[in-house]
Amino acid sequence: MLKIGTKDDYVPWSYRAADGSFKGMEVDIGNKIAKVLGVKTEFVKVNSANRFEFLAQGQIDLMIASASDTAERRKIVTFVHPNYYSSGYTVFLPAAVKATQWSQISGQTVCAVQGAWYNKPAQEEFGIKVLAFPGTAETEAAMTQGRCIGLLEDDNQINVRLSDPKWAGYQMPLPIQADTPWGMAVRQADQSSPFYYFVAGVISEMHRDGTLLDLEKANGIKNSAFLIRMHDALKDHID
Repeated sequence: MLKIGTKDDYVPWSYRAADGSFKGMEVDIGNKIAKVLGVKTEFVKVNSANRFEFLAQGQIDLMIASASDTAERRKIVTFVHPNYYSSGYTVFLPAAVKATQWSQISGQTVCAVQGAWYNKPAQEEFGIKVLAFPGTAETEAAMTQGRCIGLLEDDNQINVRLSDPKWAGYQMPLPIQADTPWGMAVRQADQSSPFYYFVAGVISEMHRDGTLLDLEKANGIKNSAFLIRMHDALKDHID
């Protein structure tokens, strides 16, 4: 049994379906890894605030939870390379907010999910105030209640929102910051283990053969520049 930690509120990457099962692109990746390994999967709910703790404590074997691969985080977990995705951060704003530069929202309060790596740099660099909540649903509720002017999120998530009629009248007008790759992670003790190299090999193959691009499409996500670039770099070339 392979225990995989993933989120349950991050459509379309990892979320709960109506029947309670986990669905999404990251879930598909986890199932692919388990299938090649020849074991069954058990998905464990994590969030941005506890996902590293769950991994370090051994509650999960592998984390696939939209975690940006940063130097600070590499001190507590081991990220599997190559990375499997990428995103930057910006703010999801109502169309009524006429801002095209970050300086225009300096001093304003934005809602964000606790533990998101970009909360601190966004505050320090742009002078915004962050009101953090445990999950995405709470941030949305706070924004619609007027407790913040918008949502501080990764650009991939905002792109998905913008395709949903529910969010007509919202926009992503500010420049995207700090595009950073996402990494699945194992415990530091597994850094040089056969398990680490196995997972790395599966992800490399999924880049090479276009599986990750296919999974994006299957989950209603427009093919990202990162996955296109990785596929072109690793695919078979015929001279």
